Amino acid sequence: MNVRFNHRLLILPAGIICLAFFLLPLTRLVWLSASGGGAGYLAIITDPVYYRSLLSTVVLSVTVTVISLVIATVTGLFLTDSRLEGQSSQGKSSQGQLSQGKPSQGKAFRGKTLLIAMLSFPLAFPGVVIGFFIIMLGGRQGLVAQLSLALSGERWVFAYSIAGLFLGYLYFSIPRVVLTVMGAAEKLDPGLPEAGRSLGASRWQILRDITLPALMPGLISSGSVCFATSMGAFGTAFTLATQIDVLPMTIYTEFTLNANFAMAATLSLVLGGITWLCLVMARMKGAGSVNMGG
Repeated sequence: MNVRFNHRLLILPAGIICLAFFLLPLTRLVWLSASGGGAGYLAIITDPVYYRSLLSTVVLSVTVTVISLVIATVTGLFLTDSRLEGQSSQGKSSQGQLSQGKPSQGKAFRGKTLLIAMLSFPLAFPGVVIGFFIIMLGGRQGLVAQLSLALSGERWVFAYSIAGLFLGYLYFSIPRVVLTVMGAAEKLDPGLPEAGRSLGASRWQILRDITLPALMPGLISSGSVCFATSMGAFGTAFTLATQIDVLPMTIYTEFTLNANFAMAATLSLVLGGITWLCLVMARMKGAGSVNMGG
C-alpha cells in the first residue's frame, strides 16, 4: 500500500503540468472555436486567405520533409559507411590481425568528427537566428544580392518569400534527420550487406532491399518530427514575414491584429489536428515496420 501510494504521488506533478499546460488551454481553444458557431471551419475551405495559408503550409512542410530525408539519408549513410565496411571485413582479417596483436577497427576519414559536429551546429540556434541567417544570405543586403548586383546589375532577393522560409526550415531539419539516420545505421548488422554482396547484389540492390528497410522506422519517426516542426515553426517565419503566407503567421495575425479569437482558435485546432494525425500515423507505421523487421 505504501509503495502504491508513493507511485501515485510521483505521477501528481506530471498530472498537474498536463492539466495546466495542455488540457486547460486546449479546452479554451475548443470553446473559443465553438463560439463562432462553426463558421471558422467553413471559412477555411471557402476563404482564399485561409485555405491558401493552410495549403502552402502543408505543401511547404511536406517538401521540407522529403528533401530533408533524401539529403540526410545520403549524408548519414556516408558518415557511417566506412565504419560498417570496417566491421564487415572484421571477420576476414581477424585471424591475421590477432596473430599480429592488432585490434580490428573500422576506417574513418580525417575530419569526420568535425563534420558531424558542424552538421549538428544548427540545432544550437532558435528560429529567429536562423531567419537572420537567411536574411544575411538572401536579403536585400545579403550575399546573393551583392553578388547578383555586381554580376548582372540587379539584386536577387529571396529571403522574404516562401523560398527563404524553405531554406530556413531545411537548415534546422536536416541535422535532426542526419543524427537519427546515423543512430539507426550504426545499429545495422554489417553482415547483412556483406551477405548481399556475396550473393552478387549490387550496391543499389543492397540499399533498396537491406539498408532502407532496416532504416525505415527511423526515417518515419524523424520525418514525422520534421513535418510537425515545419508545420508549427513560428520564429523563422516571423523573422522573414514579408511575402510569406503560412498558417502560424495567419494565426498570429488573426489573434493580434484582427482580434478574431474564434478564427485564431479554429486555425490553431486545425494546425494541431493535422500535426497530431501525422505523428499518430507515423507511430503506427513505424511500429509496423519494426514488427515486420523483427
